[in-house]
Amino acid sequence: MMTHPRTIPGVLDRISDEFSDHPALVTDDRTLTYAELKTEVRRVAAAMIDLGVRAGDRVAIWSPNTWHWVVACLATHYAGAVVVPLNTRYTASEASDILARTEAPLLIGMGRFLGSDRTAELDRAALPALRHVVRIPIEEDDGTWDEFVARGTDLAAVDSRAGAVTPDDVSDILFTSGTTGRSKGVLCAHRQSLDAPAAWAACGRLTSADRYLCINPFFHNFGYKAGILTCLQMGATLIPQLTFDPERAMQAVQDQRITVLPGPPTIYQTLLDHPKRGDYDLTSLRFAVTGAAVVPVILIERMQSELDIDIVLTAYGLTEASGFGTMCSADDDAVTVATTCGRPIADFELRIDGDDEGEVLLRGPNVMLGYLDDPEATAAAIDADGWLHTGDVGKLDDRGNLTITDRLKDMYICGGFNVYPAEIEQVLARLDGVADSAVIGVPDERLGEVGKAFVVTRAGARLDEASVIAYTREHLANFKTPRSVAFVDVLPRNPGGKVVKPLLREMV
Repeated sequence: MMTHPRTIPGVLDRISDEFSDHPALVTDDRTLTYAELKTEVRRVAAAMIDLGVRAGDRVAIWSPNTWHWVVACLATHYAGAVVVPLNTRYTASEASDILARTEAPLLIGMGRFLGSDRTAELDRAALPALRHVVRIPIEEDDGTWDEFVARGTDLAAVDSRAGAVTPDDVSDILFTSGTTGRSKGVLCAHRQSLDAPAAWAACGRLTSADRYLCINPFFHNFGYKAGILTCLQMGATLIPQLTFDPERAMQAVQDQRITVLPGPPTIYQTLLDHPKRGDYDLTSLRFAVTGAAVVPVILIERMQSELDIDIVLTAYGLTEASGFGTMCSADDDAVTVATTCGRPIADFELRIDGDDEGEVLLRGPNVMLGYLDDPEATAAAIDADGWLHTGDVGKLDDRGNLTITDRLKDMYICGGFNVYPAEIEQVLARLDGVADSAVIGVPDERLGEVGKAFVVTRAGARLDEASVIAYTREHLANFKTPRSVAFVDVLPRNPGGKVVKPLLREMV
């Protein structure tokens, strides 16, 4: 029996042989078969090596969902290096922090996007390890991608690098905010980055016949692992979208005969309620998966009946578990899908630390290798018996389905992105006139939850809601910026000095 390769270069080699003429990647400006994808990946990997990227070096990618992202990602792996995805919403200072901590010698950065040029805003003098920046042209012809790729000529060196990669080598470092306010880099091995998405694909019964519309950003596990690496292993066709636009998404479903459409609940709600939905043929859709927020039962039922999607599933995962954890199965009913996150996948064991309800613990081969340069945080997250303490509170039903009921940490989810109040509170602490602050997530119809800041001002300070929000917007990505501010005389604290956030929620 043939065993499948457990490195990303090995999978690309196998799939490009098996599905050489099958479309791998389709965008508005480029279509690549699997054979062409491998050719492009080897050239880019050769260009990286020519620029001095060594095995084990970190290569950062800071760009929206273009075909370049996919090629750069797979080329980084092919060159034996480690992918570091950066959130496109990061400010230059947030991106700089991660570039500095990973000592990335190469950044594949976006040109002008959504009216700003974040890559150009980086303070290169503060990043001595960053020797090269390659710009991907997006809204203007301001890129350096083509001249970068032209450097890639030594393909023998590339194949040697790819062949030397092992399943236990680090494939990527994804950053997840910590409750201390500073993001933590999660180290994940090639075998983990492949095995967890393969289990996810099995739940959705994905095959090479599937055509996958990827709205989820590639810098997130949902786009990178459940998207790129899932399609790569199945030989499916990936159709990425730069930004979510409901009409463009429906047009793509119709024109490209899309079968798979994952995303947060807000995407399906927007499509279902769109006045022009009837103008598009969406009958090709067969599989949808959602999560990252509470999902109304009626939404699942409408997705099945009005969008006629055969398989609608919900899932639960976290970066420290290679992006995965539990998932429903194709024969679960709408209530199970809407009210639970399903059962463990990817060889995970699941335990609740309590009699009925408690912290969700996961154990198995796909628990992260650890946090970057942070053995203390690693030891706090993974106990001596190998259980990952997720920080989420949940309970199990009699069939073993997990329901997440709360968060141990005060994290909330805005538009599908995790937000950690401590990070916002640290920014507010630097605003002149702020004596004390606390941030909580409050319900929002469109984004799920948004931040609300409670601020205690210093005597004589003149601050208003607009100035506080403007200050945070300067220093934080948009999804982290609070949408409202309440000025209070004092914050409720417990005897240990911690802010009692449930009391703030009651005030709302």
